[in-house]
Amino acid sequence: MRITCVGGGPAGLYFAVLAKLADPRHRITVLERDPAGVTYGWGVVFWDDLLDDLFRHDPVSAARIVDAACGWDEYEVRATGKPVTHLGGYGFSLGRHRLLEILGERARQLGVEVRYEAELADPAALPPADLVVACDGAGSRIRDFRARHFGTRIETGRNKYIWLGTPHVFRTFTFGFERTEAGWIWFHAYPFTDRASTFIAECPPETWTGLGLDRLDPADGCARLREIFSAHLDGRPLDHAGRGWRNFRRITAERWDHGNVVLMGDAAHTTHFAIGSGTKLAMQDAMALADAIAGGIADGTALSAALERYEHRRRVALAPLQRAARASSAWFERMPEYADLPARRFSYALSNRRGEYPAWRYLLHMSTQGTAGRTMLRWTLSARRWHRARRRPAGRLSAALS
Repeated sequence: MRITCVGGGPAGLYFAVLAKLADPRHRITVLERDPAGVTYGWGVVFWDDLLDDLFRHDPVSAARIVDAACGWDEYEVRATGKPVTHLGGYGFSLGRHRLLEILGERARQLGVEVRYEAELADPAALPPADLVVACDGAGSRIRDFRARHFGTRIETGRNKYIWLGTPHVFRTFTFGFERTEAGWIWFHAYPFTDRASTFIAECPPETWTGLGLDRLDPADGCARLREIFSAHLDGRPLDHAGRGWRNFRRITAERWDHGNVVLMGDAAHTTHFAIGSGTKLAMQDAMALADAIAGGIADGTALSAALERYEHRRRVALAPLQRAARASSAWFERMPEYADLPARRFSYALSNRRGEYPAWRYLLHMSTQGTAGRTMLRWTLSARRWHRARRRPAGRLSAALS
């Protein structure tokens, strides 16, 4: 089968890896518009469920990803006028650049052709292929070229946000809320190497204009944010990498395939960054699509039937996460309503922003804010992570981060 992946992000590269592993006879080309080694964004986050899936599908690339990742074992919540509180939980983070290096190298080792600086000015001029995978992001040209077939819908969020990086290394995943003369502004930050962190600033539009951020260019805006969040950055700068403020766009499509074209990752669906699942969902899309195509070839069904199976499987899996993302983004849009809560209740409201927790979680949260309870919770979660890692292929390697 001739397969063309338009977009060399995690979804496109990982799908190419899995499709080639399933059948080395596939002729797979990945078209990436940026030069090799160039990518937007800073770090990505993921959790054990994605690692489990990665090790099931390709232990080689999974082991390399784990080996390059950072781990954290709790969440820290800071807010003006409140003592610092902590939330239980752990996760992993990895520089997006490093993730693409790992996946690109693995794809090329398997015989995938990866073409960089392959700008697709006209989607109608795609090279002949049996399957075209549109994994070119939220602004997908392939999807928009055939928008009436896919039934694309876009909803725009209320808050403003900007995706930044900083050489300040946060100890763990950190939420920081600052009250300013113009209102509340906050950040989501996490380390992704031992030298850098991702730093996403977010605020209501009233705060954004009140602070004059709407009138500042990206460099001056970063300088202003550095002043606002000076207590958290230890004097280190913020880097915008040429990207400015935006509103989150929730993209959905009525259908994900048309003829021999199928959507994957952000081209098919976007999920608010507040639940940190964009990369995870894109790579799980790649797994499902590769499985569906391999299964279709094995049982002799048509490509259209395989694509329908892929879409059905992923829509079912996505539904609860999309609900969680909606609830989470809505909480941040209402954040000022919670600002006057005492510190422990405020951090619990942040933790339970999806509204899914049973009553005992509140009691657990309150009891683990002291040193002894917090230490016990971290130890318990660390042991759980270690045992889960040991059950995977190459378990010793993955356990090393626990």
